[in-house]
Amino acid sequence: MPGWLGWDLMKILIAGGGQTASLVAGRLIREGNEVVMVEQDAERCRKLEESLDAKIVQGSAASIGALRKAGIDEAEMLIALTSVDQINILFCLVASVESKAKVRVARLRTHEVDNWRRIFQQAQIPIDLIIHPETDIAERVLRVLHVPGVSDILDFADGRVKLFATNLDEGNRLANKRIEEIDTSKLRSHGLIAMIFRGHQAIIPHGGEILRPGDTIYFMSLADDLDAAYNFLGLKTQESLERVFILGGKQLGIEIAQQLEQKGVSVKLFEKNAERCELISRILKKTVVIHADGTEEAVLTEENIEGVGAFLSLTGHDEDNIMASLLARKLKAKKVVALINRLNYLPMVQRLGIATSVSPRLTAVDRILRFVRKGRVISVTSFREEEAESIELIAAHGSKVVGKPLKDLHLPRECIIGAISRPDGEVIVPRGEDSIQPGDRVILFALEKTVAKLQSVFLAERRS
Repeated sequence: MPGWLGWDLMKILIAGGGQTASLVAGRLIREGNEVVMVEQDAERCRKLEESLDAKIVQGSAASIGALRKAGIDEAEMLIALTSVDQINILFCLVASVESKAKVRVARLRTHEVDNWRRIFQQAQIPIDLIIHPETDIAERVLRVLHVPGVSDILDFADGRVKLFATNLDEGNRLANKRIEEIDTSKLRSHGLIAMIFRGHQAIIPHGGEILRPGDTIYFMSLADDLDAAYNFLGLKTQESLERVFILGGKQLGIEIAQQLEQKGVSVKLFEKNAERCELISRILKKTVVIHADGTEEAVLTEENIEGVGAFLSLTGHDEDNIMASLLARKLKAKKVVALINRLNYLPMVQRLGIATSVSPRLTAVDRILRFVRKGRVISVTSFREEEAESIELIAAHGSKVVGKPLKDLHLPRECIIGAISRPDGEVIVPRGEDSIQPGDRVILFALEKTVAKLQSVFLAERRS
């Protein structure tokens, strides 16, 4: 039976019950799938049973007995998301014998992930996707470093459409104006405002919406018009990124430092653990590794932080990352990025003026769901605590939306069509008179509570 996202509903076995596993399970359950989770910790099992409509099996994901109890032989999709790489690897090994699942996904955090990919391939252990959150986050961070006022940049339609986020301050010429009052011709030529986040509120905007100082707006633009869109919103790019400070010598900090070295950027990395500093110094070739607490103002001032192109706070502690980012802003770093693990911190971080924050958990969730969805849905991306989503899908020949002017579709108010990409490569920011044709890629933005309603509008076939 096909689900509303265009792929068959399945029996899914998830190894692990942490926050990432819980987020993935919740999304898959809401889409009608049957989910079983294997988790070793008894208290976590209790919380999962209270919050999810899933079967919870207490036990190790590396235990053959526990996996058989969870029905590994019947599962059609397997997802390994425990916090221990070795257990995820053993889970995959057991699954290669005990399961005939169609889809297998595993998360690994080790820096040796490429070696493990090779070993799985040579050993003919079938895994469709190995995700490495640090690599995905590094790519996301590097995309925004050259634009101080932009906190996120996402690609759609094979890169022909861009979605970027920025915070509105009091001095922005768009602040306190209704969307319909803004210079409409310029706004239409450069793109549209697809989403607004205001404190804990997520808004799909329409003409009467007033933009408020402190809002985080997501602006959708054609790739060819991206620089013009930046100018329209008063954003300036850095001509060259010369200096970057990185706080935290974990794998993510090292990964980003290596990539910045290759681009000729001068990097200073701050790490409190002396042994870790020695290890990092052997890995990085040009980065200056400083054994010091990068959350202290005196340390940063002594290292000449003022005017630094970017300050990346990437420790494993959210509170340290928040405090260090606020300090870096005070000391006039041009761009500040904070790694945030707790999703409920994200709205607070934005209110504090830390424009760019990245979440390993949301990044992993999106990576998994983007892969496992097949058929007409190309990607689904979550924002903040899953309050809103972007959906890229292919319009079906028999869909109710095909051939009708958009103004006549009567879409839910909490949904907006951001762009349409034609099969011939043409991309448009649609208006009321435009229509969707069979095979078009349609990029939608919607509140999470509205997503299920889109089934009958975009993917359901007309009945004879």
